[in-house]
Amino acid sequence: MLSPQLLELLRDWYRIARPPLWLFPGQDKTNHLGTRQFNRAVHAAAQMAEITKRVTPHTLRHSFATHLLDNGADLLAVKEMLGNSSLSTTQKYTHVSVKRLKEIVADKHPRG
Repeated sequence: MLSPQLLELLRDWYRIARPPLWLFPGQDKTNHLGTRQFNRAVHAAAQMAEITKRVTPHTLRHSFATHLLDNGADLLAVKEMLGNSSLSTTQKYTHVSVKRLKEIVADKHPRG
């Protein structure tokens, strides 16, 4: 699932870099980007975006799941997309979604 903008950026990256094996090669071009390098890239992107909260690769995963649920995706479908073996693991993301929904309702219908 890619936005049209991201797909275009990836196509541009491929046309420019022409990676022979991996779309995101590591320092050794015969291997893929490593977890440590990916972590550094996530931190650099957050810094460039001026995000002051702590951001990790897991933050991206969590945000992806939460956005899917906020936009009406089925919990079982999200479980499959994330590759979770247990539905209870995926359900952790629904708490954020429900909390956010309550905040939205409270903002639109303040008490008092």
